[in-house]
Amino acid sequence: MKRRSLPVAVAFATTAALLLTACGGGDDKPDDNDKIAGADQGTAKPSKSAEPSGAPAEGKPDGVDVSLPADMNLVFDWQKPKDKNEAAAMEDAANYLRAIYRGVDKRTTEDAAVTAYATGEGLHYAETQINEWIKGGWTATGTRRHYDASTRSASNGSSVEIAFCSDASKFYGKEVKTGKVLKTEASLKDFGYYKIIMVKVPTSEGLWQASKVYVETGVEECR
Repeated sequence: MKRRSLPVAVAFATTAALLLTACGGGDDKPDDNDKIAGADQGTAKPSKSAEPSGAPAEGKPDGVDVSLPADMNLVFDWQKPKDKNEAAAMEDAANYLRAIYRGVDKRTTEDAAVTAYATGEGLHYAETQINEWIKGGWTATGTRRHYDASTRSASNGSSVEIAFCSDASKFYGKEVKTGKVLKTEASLKDFGYYKIIMVKVPTSEGLWQASKVYVETGVEECR
């Protein structure tokens, strides 16, 4: 049976989730030099504590719940860096993405996970994404894969750039009221290239927050 074409706004949200640019980001990309764009971005203390208390519960790194519904699957096929800071920043970049989709599921931008793993333009980006899904009346379902990741540290040791590809060809919108899954045909637009600038939170042991997000859509190299 031929799949129904989605309205532009729905197709954007379901096949290109997280593809809105960060505040002031436009189509900008970090310069490919030793200085990481946004490396001097200040951090904000999470509004709700993200300090670990004892052994963190499963799905609650740093004591913050980033669990998702069973039908919302974010896969991270990337190698853990040897550098301790880069490994921690990479894990919290994944938690940042989980936090956004947790916000989509919970229908709020004020979930503790969002405020824990984002700051500055990264927080604005997350809130914008979540609000687009809420405004459209959608949640998400399916599998979104992230892969071919690389890391790059700033010389001051407090900022790490996480770059990776994403595949949303099997990740769809779902109408909250009806439960109807809004499937679309897979296309090049489903493949994106991301750079997330993670900054270390000085008031929390080992916690990193997304401060800037840069996105390029329709990337052939990621397909």
